[in-house]
Amino acid sequence: MSNYSEPINKYKPIEIERKWQKIWHDKKLYKTNEKINDSQKFYALSMFPYPSGNLHMGHVRNYVITDLIARYQRLKGKSVLHPMGWDAFGLPAENAAIERGINPEDWTKQNISHMKKQLKLLGLSIDWDKEFATCDKSYYKWTQYLFLELYKSGLVYQKESEVNWDPIDNTVLANEQVDSEGKSWRSGAVVEKKLLKQWFLRITNYAEELISDLDNLNEWPDKVKTMQKNWIGKSIGSNITFKIKDNNDIELKVFTTRPDTLFGVTYLAISPNSILSKRINDKKIRTLISELNNQNNETNEKIGVLTNFKAIHPITLEEIPIWIANYVLDDYGTGSVMGVPAHDQRDFEFAKKHKIKIQQVINKTIKTTNQILKSAYEENGYLINSYEYNGLDNCEAKNIITKFGNDKGWAEKTCQYRLKDWLISRQRYWGCPIPMVSCHKCGTVPLKIDDLPVELPNNIKIRTNKINSLNDNDKWMNIKCPNCGFNAIRESDTMDTFMCSSWYFLRFPSSQTDEIAFEKELIDKWLPVDQYVGGIEHAILHLLYARFLTKALRDNELFSIKEPFIKLLTQGMVQAPAYKNKKTGKYISPKDIKNIDNPIDPKDNSKLDILFEKMSKSKYNGIDPESVINKYGADTARMFILFKAPPEKDLEWGDSGVEGQFRFLSKIWKLFSEINHFDEDCKDTRDDSIDNSLKRSMNIAIKEISNDIERNQFNTAISELMKFYNSINKNIHFVNNDLKKTILRNFIILLAPFAPHIAEEIWSSLGIKTSVHEQLWPSLDKKAIEKESYELVIQINGKVRDKLTIQSNTSEDEIKDNVLGRKTVTKWVENKTIKKIILVKGRIINIVV
Repeated sequence: MSNYSEPINKYKPIEIERKWQKIWHDKKLYKTNEKINDSQKFYALSMFPYPSGNLHMGHVRNYVITDLIARYQRLKGKSVLHPMGWDAFGLPAENAAIERGINPEDWTKQNISHMKKQLKLLGLSIDWDKEFATCDKSYYKWTQYLFLELYKSGLVYQKESEVNWDPIDNTVLANEQVDSEGKSWRSGAVVEKKLLKQWFLRITNYAEELISDLDNLNEWPDKVKTMQKNWIGKSIGSNITFKIKDNNDIELKVFTTRPDTLFGVTYLAISPNSILSKRINDKKIRTLISELNNQNNETNEKIGVLTNFKAIHPITLEEIPIWIANYVLDDYGTGSVMGVPAHDQRDFEFAKKHKIKIQQVINKTIKTTNQILKSAYEENGYLINSYEYNGLDNCEAKNIITKFGNDKGWAEKTCQYRLKDWLISRQRYWGCPIPMVSCHKCGTVPLKIDDLPVELPNNIKIRTNKINSLNDNDKWMNIKCPNCGFNAIRESDTMDTFMCSSWYFLRFPSSQTDEIAFEKELIDKWLPVDQYVGGIEHAILHLLYARFLTKALRDNELFSIKEPFIKLLTQGMVQAPAYKNKKTGKYISPKDIKNIDNPIDPKDNSKLDILFEKMSKSKYNGIDPESVINKYGADTARMFILFKAPPEKDLEWGDSGVEGQFRFLSKIWKLFSEINHFDEDCKDTRDDSIDNSLKRSMNIAIKEISNDIERNQFNTAISELMKFYNSINKNIHFVNNDLKKTILRNFIILLAPFAPHIAEEIWSSLGIKTSVHEQLWPSLDKKAIEKESYELVIQINGKVRDKLTIQSNTSEDEIKDNVLGRKTVTKWVENKTIKKIILVKGRIINIVV
């Protein structure tokens, strides 16, 4: 092979990788080509990291997956935007700063610098010129601008509200940040309730669009779409109005999805903070209400307080007792619930505990039953004990009763959502300041765009357990009202960090301009993001907020896209063995275990359970990416991450698997070293069968690897690469030099997205001046895949009776004639009627007799 350099020696990944990383950086190889049209672009994006200080294997998996996709699309001829930024505001940085007594900005910037160096060790094809952090003034200026845009369109409001309070982090949490056990998503503290004046975004205005547009996200995981659908929680039902006895000025409006059970209502339940609750003057009841307010809504215990109010049934006019119950939420539905214990298990348990009447009004059959219910009957059936509606199918009865109530003025069909408005106020320093002021004369006033950014004060003193340090800075807090010019006070809350991270993908195409948040023409050119990669834990928070902001800003005519991300990949966790003492529940470090094959707790000699769990410091099973890279190289780490498991599945870390990928890359290295020693002027001993076999292997690899990458099945793509290598290793010595060049060059291009450094080094050794990453992906020759002949399996009534070698160009009629003419077939079909012949060309024929 001509133009080969001196033989390559032992595979030295660290040396090679550092060399090429510097060359790529100096040449700005991955700088985004801005001169493109829509059909040529590809926007690849990982969910940007929080700068915690060190990369972990979860980071590595995320960024390597996105990098593979970006590199592949670049080789396919696309102009690729593959940027990186930092989700830099938030409580972890502020808490770390409190512990160290430093400004959180200093701590954050140090971490960014360190993590960026670690990221670069992976050889990612990132355009670092696009980089920014959300704590940069040049970024959060535009977060504030977008807040004002939302305020202008009526999507921002402030109100006093009962909020979720994290007593450890000393701040408010959005509903989405409280888990099913009523604990903070970050600190794990049991969340308390407080009444505070807070800022909200009207995400509920977009509830219907957010849920209906999920059907258009065909390349999102079904699990994510289901999670969002459930969180938005659309319910179609009816609002039923109940009058209150002796209180003509107030009514209770109750949302229900079961108007068919109206005759089974034996109590109404209201929230402790409802208007009716506040009218109660009885001290004893008020004390009980106060206790209910402090209860966690997620508790399974059904706690209630009977009031002295009575509701009037809209049809029977019977009096219905009104209870205050801990399971009724202020902000869901109308804050009032119809108690139908016979047909709702929660109501059944509440009624049983508080000795409330249980009236069955739906039964499996039309006949009335006197049977005592042991649990709520929640299935469909027929109405009983429902006056003139008896015998109706309950599904049909929903519409009939609602229509009757609508005609009478006490019912209306409606749609309800579980989704609540997004609470964005946070009572901490390290966040984006809210660009609003409070003026005694003008009220609450937005700042003008020319006044942005509202910068955080640098002379802040971070002290332990200080809730909101912005309030202490009089110089910063005091400002002139932008309307009247008189003295005013700044808003001291900062924004939820999800506000910053829910639009960052819009900024990257315009990250180098200071004149505007984003340029409309660039958004319309690059967006939506073609491939987004991140953890499924962001299904509700980040991904839902990003969709909402995209739609809201579209309606402000800032751009025309409807959704932020076309294709979403949610990668699984990276797990490693953890050693747990079942008795104590404690994890033991592998360093403290003498025999890792038979792990024993050194303290109490208990046998330890070996569990594959998410890598964590607390479980002593974390693997430092840098140590793996320093030992095996980044290409090996990349190959293992991509090969070990499908990307959406959890990956179990194993040293043997890492070593296996290192051996595979070493074999590739060795192969090309040996090829360099071939006599290029040797006589061409051409063998068509070997040529065709190699061409076929190459084109199968091109086809399968391309398809696998497109389907995000990177593990099977590497398997195909290994098969292609085996074919090359076996046959490359026997083909002519022209074919040898084609085969080997295409192999290196196919390898390049997976292991970019070794591919670049070998490519360079072939004497080619341009980078392998600037080449075009090999084109598929479909004819080369076709075999001249194949083995046809012959079945009679589904059982294999014979096999036959058939030429690929043989027609179906000829195949049938050949098969029926064979002695072995004649034996089985003789004197029998052939009902049908099923032929799968290239594989099998089945004769049914």
